[in-house]
Amino acid sequence: MTKTTKQTNIRPDWLAQVNEEALEPELEAVDPHHHLWDHATSTYLADDFLRDAIPHGVGKSVFVECGSMYRSTGPEALRPVGETEFVEAIAQKVERGSVGCAVNAGIVGHADLMLGDAVEAVFEAHLAASPKRFRGVRHSAAWHASDSIRQSHSRPPAHMLTLKRFREGFARLGKYGLSFDAWLFHSQLGELLALARDFPEITIVLDHMGGPLGIGPYAGKRDEVFSDWAKSMEALARLENVTVKLGGLQMAISGFGWHHRNRPPTSAELAETVGPYYRHCIDHFGAHRCMFESNFPVDKVSCSYTVLWNAFKLLSQDYSESDRKALFSGTAQRVYRL
Repeated sequence: MTKTTKQTNIRPDWLAQVNEEALEPELEAVDPHHHLWDHATSTYLADDFLRDAIPHGVGKSVFVECGSMYRSTGPEALRPVGETEFVEAIAQKVERGSVGCAVNAGIVGHADLMLGDAVEAVFEAHLAASPKRFRGVRHSAAWHASDSIRQSHSRPPAHMLTLKRFREGFARLGKYGLSFDAWLFHSQLGELLALARDFPEITIVLDHMGGPLGIGPYAGKRDEVFSDWAKSMEALARLENVTVKLGGLQMAISGFGWHHRNRPPTSAELAETVGPYYRHCIDHFGAHRCMFESNFPVDKVSCSYTVLWNAFKLLSQDYSESDRKALFSGTAQRVYRL
């Protein structure tokens, strides 16, 4: 794990223009959402993550599926288990090295819930590959009719969360005690609300604050989008089985355009600009149902890890000590049983 990071669209020289020291490195932290991969044009592995995370006192992390290292042979439905095998091996290697950070302490893998009841075989294969760390499933639902908004890498059908076959597969999560990571756009939050209401026994973790969009048909409509998103989030907050990951707004689809600037944002700029989204989530869900996430290396297109986590610390500085503990580590540890 010594390759040089070559993340597509990431410009190390550009990011280096803003160099900040990690704030409050003594604050216990868990990063509940990051990826690892090794592609021909893009590499982000444990050494890369550790260089980013250790200065911020991140002691544990949760890997979330990203289509990495699937099996190349065997039944199509079981090929995503190769990703769990890949990150489980990394977790064991880092654990033996005693670096002070349990990388992949929790693992969220992909399973095609459109398989219905047959998805149980995929769950069992993931659990066999990582019996100590496998915690949940993500079958991304991010879909939009606009050609200017790219669908999720899992190529979901339109309105997937409403489909009978999907719901049959989703229902099987409860039998195995697995949580569901939901990745979708703000325009789909109503469908997630219906799903969460119908399956109150299944823990749903909403990734990236529900994906408020700022591109395509939503470009230049930030106030309108915020209003629609905020109402949907308030409705979701009434359901106790839903928790929220606070992050992801540095992705290009959010429309802030950080990656188009001559210089990347500082942590203070990030905190001021995206603060209303974070505070709205915390105010309605409560800190005990919210957790800060990096979404690295995806969000690295807009800022460095240190700038991002410094922004988390700045925008949370007025919350109580117990709330901050929940936001930075407690919620993630409880939800993912770390």
